[in-house]
Amino acid sequence: MNKLLIGRYIPGNSFVHRLDPRTKLLASFYYIGIIFLADNWQTYLVLLLFTLAAIAMSKIKLGFFWKGVRPLIWLILFTVLLQVFFTQGGHVYWHWGIFTLSQYGLINGTYIFVRFVLIIFMSTLLTLTTPPLALADAVEYILYPLKYVHFPVYEVALMLSIALRFVPTLMDETEKIMNAQRARGVDFGEGSLMQRIKSLVPLLIPLFVSSFNRADDLATAMEARGYRGGEGRSKFRILKWHAADRWVGLSFIVLTIILIVLR
Repeated sequence: MNKLLIGRYIPGNSFVHRLDPRTKLLASFYYIGIIFLADNWQTYLVLLLFTLAAIAMSKIKLGFFWKGVRPLIWLILFTVLLQVFFTQGGHVYWHWGIFTLSQYGLINGTYIFVRFVLIIFMSTLLTLTTPPLALADAVEYILYPLKYVHFPVYEVALMLSIALRFVPTLMDETEKIMNAQRARGVDFGEGSLMQRIKSLVPLLIPLFVSSFNRADDLATAMEARGYRGGEGRSKFRILKWHAADRWVGLSFIVLTIILIVLR
């Protein structure tokens, strides 16, 4: 459980760390959109080099990102296998019933795998280099125009901030409960798949009780400090655009042009 990177922030002073959180959030969504422009090995190579360059500028080890991919590897492989065995075209290497192993299937499976990994890398880079509170401020700023259609912008930003803040805490608490269960003789890696799933059930009750107690303490603390919503409140963290943010925007425009040309 401690290998999950969702909501975890690694302090640093790199180029990526110093970027405005709004820039990183918008860039991440834009990257997920333009990655679908890639349709050959040249475009995927450009995206791979761009992503590795961004990771290098964050000064975070690449192995840390692979650890973040590992919990999702089974979902990725399942999606890749669907593409490999159900996509037809080109030379057929193997066929049995509804399953076909073809040239286009292997190519599409490889592209899907690379696409998943790149998206996870870029999303992980966002959370690792952006404090949860700054990320919540960026979401609030981006969603602010929806306020005029009575969308609960402040409440959504608050929920996101709390969720990102306590995901690592809940993961660490789950690990502690699992260690306590192991000390009492429970083996979570023993038996069939159903037996392993059943062995996780005793974790849910103490985890839910702890989560509700933590939520109640948080609500009491917020009420004691006079929290009454985000409308009209001043901000301690003021977001400002810098020259580096404009260079990042320009780099994504250049990346988009290159992808279009190489298609």
